[in-house]
Amino acid sequence: MPSYALFTIASLIWGSTFWAITLQLGEIAPAVSVVYRFALASMALFAWCLLRGDRLWLPWRVQRWTLLQGFFTFGLSYVCTYNAEQYVVSALVAVLFALMVFWTPICARIAFGTPIPRRTWGAGAAAMAGVLLLFWHPIWNALHDVRQGGQGHFLLGLLLGIGASIASSAGSIVVGKVRAQSGNLLLTTGWSMFWGTAMVAAWCLATGQEFAIPRAPGYVFGLLHLAIFGSVVAFICYFTLINRIGSNRAVYIGVITPVLSVLLSIKLEGYRPGPAEWLGMAVCLGSVAWAMRGPATQPVSVQLNDPIETP
Repeated sequence: MPSYALFTIASLIWGSTFWAITLQLGEIAPAVSVVYRFALASMALFAWCLLRGDRLWLPWRVQRWTLLQGFFTFGLSYVCTYNAEQYVVSALVAVLFALMVFWTPICARIAFGTPIPRRTWGAGAAAMAGVLLLFWHPIWNALHDVRQGGQGHFLLGLLLGIGASIASSAGSIVVGKVRAQSGNLLLTTGWSMFWGTAMVAAWCLATGQEFAIPRAPGYVFGLLHLAIFGSVVAFICYFTLINRIGSNRAVYIGVITPVLSVLLSIKLEGYRPGPAEWLGMAVCLGSVAWAMRGPATQPVSVQLNDPIETP
């Protein structure tokens, strides 16, 4: 499948997933919903691999990287995202994920010493200004609420959303290490989801969160959409793009996804951004688009059906 098709599919799916997450809030604890989502997604991927005749087990030199990827991408990031959407409208959480365009090079710099172009620093400063403008009114209201003795839940949601985007960027960096050890994208993604699910499930058990059975039709619909399309199809497209064009380019999806999420929030959540919010989104996404015009990184040369390395 050509790269532009992978880009389009992932953007359209992820543009709807931030709203779909709201269908899973309220009835069941957010972290438990994360467990349900990625448990179903990982089982679907393992079943797919079995049908292809793949051997499911991976050697430890591969598993250690899938475990790390699972912690960042399918554990920490999504626990933060689900909790953030309890306090912040889904479209605004999606806009925060556009900042992955800047977090990813920073993570690459910390992990591998990769230089960060000056364009990225300048565009990142502009994006932060756009985010500040976008969230100015709710931040001000939340601070006023705190001064009046309130809890300022919006500020917590904002911090969780930023943390989720940073965790996702860290996970994107680990993808290159996973691909260097094994070219079986379906299997390594399945294992990453499995490890992320196991870690979140252990945390839920340790904190006494109840694994209730979902009953609302909207929850079940959201779960299936998020697990199959949002987790399996979109992530396979995204990780394939990382292999072809590099993580710094694959995160360009972060420009399209927030636009689609804002349109859905306006239609389905009653979100009504004012002039300051529209300007903030324009500045943020415009700076992201500007950063993308920089030189491309070298892609990772890995084929989807390369043989699995065995011990």
